[in-house]
Amino acid sequence: MTNRLLSIAAVLSFASAAHAEEGFVPLFDGKTLTGWEQHSGTAEYRMENETIVGKTVPNTGNSFLCTAKKYGDFILEIEFKVAPGMNSGIQFRSNYYEKETEVEIAGKKKKFPADRVHGYQYEIDPSDRAYTGGVYDEGRRGWLFDLKNNEAARKAFKQGEWNSARIECRGSSIKTFINGVLAADFTDEMTKEGVIALQVHGIGKKTDAVGKEVMWRNIRIQELK
Repeated sequence: MTNRLLSIAAVLSFASAAHAEEGFVPLFDGKTLTGWEQHSGTAEYRMENETIVGKTVPNTGNSFLCTAKKYGDFILEIEFKVAPGMNSGIQFRSNYYEKETEVEIAGKKKKFPADRVHGYQYEIDPSDRAYTGGVYDEGRRGWLFDLKNNEAARKAFKQGEWNSARIECRGSSIKTFINGVLAADFTDEMTKEGVIALQVHGIGKKTDAVGKEVMWRNIRIQELK
């Protein structure tokens, strides 16, 4: 009887897990960049072994490989690996400036050209600061939720390995996770919908930073109703 109950429990658990997976759809087919388009900078993006690889190039601003479709409420999951010393990120609910726009970030005014991507960013930060999973408002307001008070999340990032990112957006609620550890948890009303994008941060004229790579794979999303 006990074995039978355990068998039934196992079946129910499997069915529940399968049902939870049903709502996810891939954003990247592993073979083409259908449904994606590049904006802002000129960093190099390529496909390799069912992975999107972003590569730094000199003399360009931040670059973004963006979904053509916009998303509002959703759960997004992505695996990523980043070279040490390279800054990157995953944009969500992001948009483009229609004309040159001046904003103030951390007390400093800065101008961004038309087509510049702006909006929420899941930070990818392999530096000693270790803010991977924090949320930065790219090209608009700056830090919304850093990880200076979240030591567990700062320690969750795996240097030189594949990491798992999860972003949950429900109305004004925004939550992020790094390898299953809660990183950011806050509310913000500014933007309710936008594209998903993969960022390669600009390196200016730093020749020693040319050719650094960040990789993303298993990109999938579950839209929430």
